[in-house]
Amino acid sequence: MVRWRSGTVTGLRRQWRGAVEFDAVLPDGTTVRALAYPDLVGTPRVGDRVLLNVAALLMGLGTGGYALAVALPDRLPPDPPRPADTRAGGHLVKARYTPLQPILLGVDEESSPHRAVLAEADDLAGMPVVVADLHSALPAVVAGIRADQPQLRIAYVLTDGAALPAWFSRTLTGLAGELVGTVTVGQAFGGDLEATTVHSGLLAARHVLAADVTVLSQGPGNLGTGTRWGFSGVAAGEAVNATAVLDGRPVGSLRISTADPRPRHRGVSHHSLTAYGRVALARAQLVVPDGLEPGLAEAVAAALEPLADRHTLVRVPTDGLDAALRATPVPLSTMGRGLDADHAYFLAAAAAGRHAAALAATATTAG
Repeated sequence: MVRWRSGTVTGLRRQWRGAVEFDAVLPDGTTVRALAYPDLVGTPRVGDRVLLNVAALLMGLGTGGYALAVALPDRLPPDPPRPADTRAGGHLVKARYTPLQPILLGVDEESSPHRAVLAEADDLAGMPVVVADLHSALPAVVAGIRADQPQLRIAYVLTDGAALPAWFSRTLTGLAGELVGTVTVGQAFGGDLEATTVHSGLLAARHVLAADVTVLSQGPGNLGTGTRWGFSGVAAGEAVNATAVLDGRPVGSLRISTADPRPRHRGVSHHSLTAYGRVALARAQLVVPDGLEPGLAEAVAAALEPLADRHTLVRVPTDGLDAALRATPVPLSTMGRGLDADHAYFLAAAAAGRHAAALAATATTAG
């Protein structure tokens, strides 16, 4: 389950919010690329002895292809101060009962400054929530929102279907100027706010971060087995239900591709068809982008036809979205493919953002 190695830090690489990438040499002379989360294990320095979990690296996993620092045993970080109203002063345990469980301040627990607000909050007041099953959709959705409504406040809710630490995502660091904040929910942690459930996370996005629109997805590293039900993105359907229960407006971002080598993900991915077609019990607005090449458009229409009774299919114009996607502050990549290699995927996510922005702008005007 865990493949342990002891190594020595030989050099520091990139750093971004909450993470440090570094090189470590193992006893057999092999150098590995590794990642440390300073809030969990401290900040590595050249010369430090480091304990590593190398399982994902040895398996050749793409997203998880790092050796992960478990401890700097000769230079342990000090205990954090625990004033009651600070991030380290809470009682919310994430990654529960694993060796590196962090204990954090939940946005709605007793000592939180937001407790009173969230104790009363019970609905999203019609806030649009764009649901996507892959983290790679996030910057494209944001680009679609910003294309028409640059003034809107955008929050992000990161669920626990993939990477648990929000710090793993370089995308979130790059989007810092575009988002009013990130809420990590369930077992995920490391956002600007911590919440226990998708429901409380959405309420925090609306009532604490004052978001006009929220994007929700799992973090980097979707887990899939190639079967209908064995993928972590199935939770996108549950997010639709949560949004509807709280009187929000769920907007489904469809996973569309002509470039994926796996037939089950070409056209409309079976992930989207299962999450929205089988799991989502509440009605969502599923966004179909205009401008797809004719063969793909026909395949998408045929795949979505069985969903037309349970959801509202919304066609959204895509003029200007390509330019918006090319102007994103972070690189666009899904499964190793960039914008030009999988244009339809990013266009669909941006169209979902555009539609949510129109809904949010209408609500703002009406209010």
